[in-house]
Amino acid sequence: MPLMMTESAAPSWSVRKIVVIGPGIVGVPMATLLARAGVRIGSDEPAAVVVIQRPSPTSGWKVDAINEGRSPIGGIEPALDAMLREAVASGRLSASHDCGVSRDADVVLICVQTDRDGNAPAYGPLFEALTGLAEALRSRPKGNVPLVIFESTLAPTSMSTVVRDHFARYGLVEGRDILLGNSPNRVMPGRLLERVATSDKLVAGLNPVTPALIARLYSHIVTEGTVYQTSSMTAEVVKTLENAYRDVRIAYAAEVARHCDAHDLDYYALRDEVNRRADQADAASRDPNAVPSGGLLIPTLGVGGHCLPKDGILLWWRALERGLDTSRSLILEARRINDDSPSEVLALMERRWGSLAGRSIALLGTAYRFNSEDTRNSPTLAFARLLLDRGCRAALHDPYVKPGDQNLAAYGLAHIFSNDLPSAVADADLLVVCTAHREYLGIDQIMSHAARASGLFDACNLLPDPALRPRISYAGIGRGRRPPPAALIDAVSTGFRAVERGVTNEVRSLLEFLNDSYAVTPFERVDFAEVQRLAATCGTGCRIVDAGPLEALPQADGFSSRLVCRAASD
Repeated sequence: MPLMMTESAAPSWSVRKIVVIGPGIVGVPMATLLARAGVRIGSDEPAAVVVIQRPSPTSGWKVDAINEGRSPIGGIEPALDAMLREAVASGRLSASHDCGVSRDADVVLICVQTDRDGNAPAYGPLFEALTGLAEALRSRPKGNVPLVIFESTLAPTSMSTVVRDHFARYGLVEGRDILLGNSPNRVMPGRLLERVATSDKLVAGLNPVTPALIARLYSHIVTEGTVYQTSSMTAEVVKTLENAYRDVRIAYAAEVARHCDAHDLDYYALRDEVNRRADQADAASRDPNAVPSGGLLIPTLGVGGHCLPKDGILLWWRALERGLDTSRSLILEARRINDDSPSEVLALMERRWGSLAGRSIALLGTAYRFNSEDTRNSPTLAFARLLLDRGCRAALHDPYVKPGDQNLAAYGLAHIFSNDLPSAVADADLLVVCTAHREYLGIDQIMSHAARASGLFDACNLLPDPALRPRISYAGIGRGRRPPPAALIDAVSTGFRAVERGVTNEVRSLLEFLNDSYAVTPFERVDFAEVQRLAATCGTGCRIVDAGPLEALPQADGFSSRLVCRAASD
């Protein structure tokens, strides 16, 4: 039955087949939950869910794994293995290498990784998937108007330009032959199913009909969160802003921690007081497996993962393309500050223990995030290369990362990696805990295998309790011995408010540019107040403040911040 492009036609919509392209950390939980939900929309039978993965050398194995009832996602993912196994056994979930199975799909979820190439999005893998999909949909059943939902993170304007134009080249016109929507994911490794079910979810489209349909579908799996309907460009802005602002807050935390380390001050005591004043306290100062959500975040070896290292630049993409002035951007400056983190840690270690050249150093935690196997942009990999360039002998360990991990290979580090902890630490002079995996919480057991180790560096706040630290030379980021003076707490608090206000001013300027240049209809325009409201639904804290003048910025003990200077230059 044809689906008319009006909201009143939504009750006649039928969903018999859902295709999910990309069995990664987004696609697998989405497919599993949709299959388990037994979606019945316009049909008495639950919709079949089919996962598609191209037959690549690195990921092709995932099809057989899913069809055998095994999750292809490593690390600790509560309930995912059992739920996927049950969904396959029920006959509602399967996987295929053939994109042609999409031809009769009613809904297609795009869960393909996107990246950046310099200052522009890198959509190569995405276009490969979309090309196969478009070719399949050209032979779709007569009258079928499939709903295509992008869970992938997209740079603002991508839906209205890049995506719409790509399908048009195959004769698939948005609103006539196909409905294009986006619902950028908010998943988190280690909590994949939980985050889908409990997080608030943005659903968007290029016309108002599409988000209403997506909301109807996703109500089956977003059982504890709220589904918010909006426009495609608004969702693109909110998603990239959430990660860009988190990157900024990490960068400010890094600047503050570097000052504390230079003056032997306790960063965590300062952090807790600043966050208390900002009414943004969390448990992350004391719990290494808590997700930081306060204003001032946790400084670590660096910023890894797929999203934070790229999304601020994706938010800026069109403005950079046009050559707009970037000299006052906090978002772009934060990237540079965070990229410096591995070299700053190396310098901090050498201040404590002297030159590291020729020393044997074991790095514990190769994944970027605790209890995960994900090595994308992991700062541990960059740090290992710095140590090798310094003339160190380095060893890498991780309980979850596979020896054949493609990022290990890309960094030329596969030969120093091991899943065996005793052998990784046996010859180490120094240990560096890079990721707070739960396996590392029993530090005494680790030390029993590291008889030669004379020092341990905590680069991930693994050991906030001094009583749990080993009886060897210990150091870490922000682990100064002196309490922070009141003047410094005042300066950092005021600086944080300046950073908040600076990000607001930057985002408002970017929205004016995007609306003037790319919003064709009123529905497509992005409203700043709406961005504030939707960003605040992010589970890891994205409070975008109102615009307004900056407070006077006090000075304290020589503390200075590049981000505060950028904010003050507005």
